[in-house]
Amino acid sequence: MASEGNRAGGYLDFEQRVIELEQQVEELRRLGTKKGIDYSVEVRRIEKERIAELKRVYSNLTAWQTVQVARYPQRPILTDYLNLMVRDFRELHGDRCFGDDHAMVVGIGQIARNKVLIVGQNKGRAIKEKITCNFGCPNPEGYRKALAKMKFAEKFGLPIVTLIDTPGAYPGIGAEERGQAQAIAVNLMRMSRLKVPIICICIGEGGSGGALGIAVGDRLAMLEFAYYSVISPEGCAAILWRDGSQAPDAAEALKLTSKDLLKLGLIDAIIPEPVGGAHRNVHDTVYNVESYIAGALTDLRRMTTEELLESRYRKWRSVGSGCSAPAERKTMRITTAPGRASQQRTSSPATV
Repeated sequence: MASEGNRAGGYLDFEQRVIELEQQVEELRRLGTKKGIDYSVEVRRIEKERIAELKRVYSNLTAWQTVQVARYPQRPILTDYLNLMVRDFRELHGDRCFGDDHAMVVGIGQIARNKVLIVGQNKGRAIKEKITCNFGCPNPEGYRKALAKMKFAEKFGLPIVTLIDTPGAYPGIGAEERGQAQAIAVNLMRMSRLKVPIICICIGEGGSGGALGIAVGDRLAMLEFAYYSVISPEGCAAILWRDGSQAPDAAEALKLTSKDLLKLGLIDAIIPEPVGGAHRNVHDTVYNVESYIAGALTDLRRMTTEELLESRYRKWRSVGSGCSAPAERKTMRITTAPGRASQQRTSSPATV
């Protein structure tokens, strides 16, 4: 894992060369200001080298390095997407049974031109907020709240967008006493039958049933450096080897990266991240997610309710059969907003 020094400076351990190049740029700029010398040519050369290094490193991440990026403290979280992507957001509270879970945020808003219900898991940013949000681990009342509001969306014909980012459902005694497993199981069953389009996107961590509890939909996509797994690498290592230090090997075995899951047919698309990960360019990351949602909703709204439910049924019945795969593989281009560099990914045919 990244050292505390590197985390504080905004880096991960495998970015050592990037650190050196950025330090060189800062030193040249300092000397230029101090001595009145123009170092712009050297700065541009080093910046090009830095970008090339980021591309090289992030195109060859191991599974464990991907997990580190997905957990990075400065990676955009739910509140970033709500602030930058959703207009007129109005949060809805409570499960009408026990209480209001702050780890699960639900509300109505507008994404692009689409009025939708947004369901997302919030980790929090500052320490106090993290504690309030239980570090992104929902309790059963969070899943019940999500389902109650999804039924509300179905009643009024609102599509549902879920943003997944959790290490897993909270495993505490109180959560188990209030029916954690049952709440997740009921969500799986009910979401499979909702008569409105459902788009699910893993934006960071997708841990176990905690993620799956809001991940049953018509489209399941992942950000490029997110991960989605039945268990955390540390948990897997503790069970199999009784040694948490084996987490990197466990991560490789779990096939939890977006590329692995796309090959296995368990997700429908990979949403590209900017060079160096989502934490280096939050606005472009949010824009890519928004573009995917808008395109997917356009496709899904062409279906009748019967076709939508039948397609969703076939999709989830095929999971684990060994032959599941995205129904249509094609190269798609994200048209960037004015002033942004154009992005096109062609390495994977189902990459958006």
